[in-house]
Amino acid sequence: MLDTTLLVAIGIGLALAFDFGNGKNDAANAVSTVVATRVLSLEAAVVLSAFFNFVAAFVFSTAVAATVGKGIVDPSVINVYVVISALLSAIFWIYGIGWLGIPISSSHSLIGGLVGATIAAAGLGAVNIGGVATIVGFIFIAPLLGMVFSYAFSLLVFFIVKRTPPSLIQGWFRKLQLISVSVYSMGHGSNDAQKTAGIIALLLFLGGFSGAGFNIPWWVIMMSYLTIALGTLVGGRKIVKTMATKITKLRPIDGFCAETAGAATILGCSHFGIPVSTTHVIAGSISGVGVLKRSSAVSWNVARRIVYAWFLTIPLTAVAAALIYYVVAFIAGLF
Repeated sequence: MLDTTLLVAIGIGLALAFDFGNGKNDAANAVSTVVATRVLSLEAAVVLSAFFNFVAAFVFSTAVAATVGKGIVDPSVINVYVVISALLSAIFWIYGIGWLGIPISSSHSLIGGLVGATIAAAGLGAVNIGGVATIVGFIFIAPLLGMVFSYAFSLLVFFIVKRTPPSLIQGWFRKLQLISVSVYSMGHGSNDAQKTAGIIALLLFLGGFSGAGFNIPWWVIMMSYLTIALGTLVGGRKIVKTMATKITKLRPIDGFCAETAGAATILGCSHFGIPVSTTHVIAGSISGVGVLKRSSAVSWNVARRIVYAWFLTIPLTAVAAALIYYVVAFIAGLF
């Protein structure tokens, strides 16, 4: 059996690799609208988004990190190998499926992996069913909230500017989109970077490095936010293309409405400590803007393909993590 300190170090390295992939995959969530409307180039958009991903570390609480670290499974009955198995499963998912250009939920790949590995190691009783049920419920609720908020907010905005010349409208909203994409990027950081922070805090707890109980050190928060910002800086070009051009066509006013509604949804969930998929939220928000134009303005075939990936993420990563745990545990001599 490997030394505990070495195992925790390996786990932290894997957590940061996941965090980087999360930022790379989810860069599309934050920048797709501003790229689609040609307000910013892809390069400028990812720099702006990465900056505000990191800034979020100084603005928001650690409620989501606490949920991931101790609200999904019982930390007292699992071991470091469980977390490593969960991370390996999530990493395979986000790097493999992300390479295909399909927008997926990095968040749910991590949660599915954690649940699957925990069941393999300690049985279903070690899983917080209520916590997992809330997260699974928000697979449906989060994109619907994004769509409804986007639809309603777009109606309000279009009503306010209905007598304004189109040339002025586009000029105003090109500038306003810079604000909305920045706020959305902060929302992304507030939810997604915290998931990695929660996992690292769990590793420290399992390794006996947390003192009296579960806590989230400041350096874990900073490292998690910095890593996801670096991943965002690299950005997943294929996924940006899917989100920016294949769901519906966007103008600056549409992008502003989608980003604002998406940011409101994510920040609200972060406040209550609910881990949600920023991919789900922005896809729902973009669709809400498209539906306002007309239902045929949304490419439902593309949307359906994305939704299939959403539904498959948790069960497939759970199964993969369970299998990985059995292999890792056998190699480590736990059986």
